[in-house]
Amino acid sequence: MSQFKGIPVESGEKYRTHTGISAIKNGVKKQPVAKERPGEPLVAGRKPAWLRAKFPGGSKFSAVQDIVGEHQLSTVCEESMCPNIGECWASGTATIMLMGNVCTRACRFCAVDTGNPGGQLDSREAENAARSVRLMGLRYVVLTSVDRDDIADGGAAHFANCVRVIKRENTGTAVEVLTPDFQGVECSIETVLASHPDVYAHNMETIERLTAKVRDPRAGYRQSLKVLEYVKKQQPDILTKTSLMLGLGETEDEVRRVMTDLRGTGVDILTLGQYLRPTRYHLPVIEYIHPDQFVSFREQGLDMGFREVVSGPLVRSSYRAERALEGTNVGL
Repeated sequence: MSQFKGIPVESGEKYRTHTGISAIKNGVKKQPVAKERPGEPLVAGRKPAWLRAKFPGGSKFSAVQDIVGEHQLSTVCEESMCPNIGECWASGTATIMLMGNVCTRACRFCAVDTGNPGGQLDSREAENAARSVRLMGLRYVVLTSVDRDDIADGGAAHFANCVRVIKRENTGTAVEVLTPDFQGVECSIETVLASHPDVYAHNMETIERLTAKVRDPRAGYRQSLKVLEYVKKQQPDILTKTSLMLGLGETEDEVRRVMTDLRGTGVDILTLGQYLRPTRYHLPVIEYIHPDQFVSFREQGLDMGFREVVSGPLVRSSYRAERALEGTNVGL
């Protein structure tokens, strides 16, 4: 058990979290929410009250859903079962997931399907994504992707083309890229940078000690740090960003150590959120971190020199990304 003053989870918990649009389509009922009883174990299948997310709905949410479906886009909002899908889509924002919805890696925290896409890419994806951004009226869009180790450059050229087409067709729209590690291959990182994204993000996901347990063997703590460091070295003026999940058994000291490492590479923006188990086949939640601890981490991060730290139980790496950028005082 970690040293956090949150709510521990009983060992062997068997709950399944359905918070994304897939749950709505499949008619899955919402899980009951636990009462706040700090220091007491939760009954299996329940979550603390602070993890309650607003159920998706409304005309704006439906409009975004229709656009995503019509243009056959994959969104991380759906695929990762994001608890903020209702808030973000209702506000007219979404994170587009490029290169399909099948990942070549098998991280033990992720709800995205694992398999071999066989090197296939949608040649119309850039145009479809650009058209959707325009129809949704986005001023800020996040582009992310599955890992595509089945492609020589990891899909970097395809990623970069999507950035260019979106920016060409949507002048005034800022683009954040949330990329894979591209196996640490520098020329692939350079390919994406050449498309001139406004923010370059790559997620650390967890602390160093837990990386081998949480992430696919082809990922690595030091490798991810090097990606962020290389981006800053190539383009010192670009904003860099990363994200950590909490509640997997890390300690406060270990989180601070990651934050120190990130500042050492010049990372500008950090997001911290609660890990939620997508299915019983994924890693269990060790602890639900109390909101006060998230506030403390934000304060510590700002003291360390991060331009912005977005920290809270329901925060995800792409959560209202434009707000995080506004916090940096960098105009777009």
